[in-house]
Amino acid sequence: MRADIVPTGRPVISATGLFTPAESITNEELVASFNLYVERFNAEHATGIAAGEVEALQPSSVEFIEKASGIKARHVMTKAAVLDPAIMAPRLDERGDDELSILAEIGVAAARDALARAGRDPGDVDAVLCAASNMQRPYPAMAIEIQQALGINGFAFDMNVACSSATFGIQTAADYIRAGNARSVLVVSPEITSGHLNWRDRDSHFIFGDGATAVLVEDAAMAPAVHWDILGTRLKTVFSNNIRNNFGYLNRAHPETADAPDKLFVQEGRKVFKEVVPMVAQMIVEEAERLALDPQDLRRLWLHQANAGMNRLIAQRVLGHEASEDESPTVLDTYGNTSSAGSIIAFHLHCEDLQSGDTGLICSFGAGYSAGTVFLRKAG
Repeated sequence: MRADIVPTGRPVISATGLFTPAESITNEELVASFNLYVERFNAEHATGIAAGEVEALQPSSVEFIEKASGIKARHVMTKAAVLDPAIMAPRLDERGDDELSILAEIGVAAARDALARAGRDPGDVDAVLCAASNMQRPYPAMAIEIQQALGINGFAFDMNVACSSATFGIQTAADYIRAGNARSVLVVSPEITSGHLNWRDRDSHFIFGDGATAVLVEDAAMAPAVHWDILGTRLKTVFSNNIRNNFGYLNRAHPETADAPDKLFVQEGRKVFKEVVPMVAQMIVEEAERLALDPQDLRRLWLHQANAGMNRLIAQRVLGHEASEDESPTVLDTYGNTSSAGSIIAFHLHCEDLQSGDTGLICSFGAGYSAGTVFLRKAG
């Protein structure tokens, strides 16, 4: 770190980074696999179904998936096992304790991208926050492993606020800058969501995809010429069971239900839609007003990439009109829902064309419920 840099206590986003898995699953491929599983299940349980003892499974369709979500494809770390009707889950080789974990590996890839874009040396970074929904293990922290792999001094820790982990991480990093406790913080969000998705559940088998992002939050005094001023951040949580995953430490205490469907992703989609849309829209408008910003003047919204319908309604309530693709870009169609990484992927891929002085919003929302807003202005 250069000794001549005098911290301002004003946080900015200096750069972002992205890792995208090489393999992708289209809706057509997913539906073919799912429907073959349904056909085999119904044939195997034909007697029980006829007697009313077993409920027959219903097939999925491309039309159903795209109408329900707007998703057309999703990237995954491993494709073949997910599409195998006999497995329908990712299969990854277990690594030794002396090898870099797969979650850390993709986090490091995204972090290196962000560092390179900012022209930043890892030695200049003070802290690493691994902010994600799906940690590979309880400890040692994924953040500390990423920190070690990058060669960063200082400190690191994990944080999990489900789909809002990245925005919560950005505010946490910004607060460190504001308080003078750090000058450069990496917020890394590696998400292998394919591991906790129930690929045999018709209502959710199409939702998630894998990926990793990194956000470099720094003091304005050391930021590159082109950066994003953080105008304000706001976080909100409201308890809800409508998005839940009961996998945890105590599952082995009741082994008879250790592999039950609730140990994977479970959601009441209609309830989530009805409750989250007004909550998030109101939160955005109120925070914009607190910052003396007209929400209708926001140049671009980088919203959480979970559901196209939710994003349309939230954007409309914020902007006062139906948002164009330019005003509220979508990556959901090709990435699926990447949990905490989604809004950051949208920002990473759709921010360079904005002009100096343009304002925008990164916003996430998900299980908890949890929601986070990061208002930005482009500088440089």
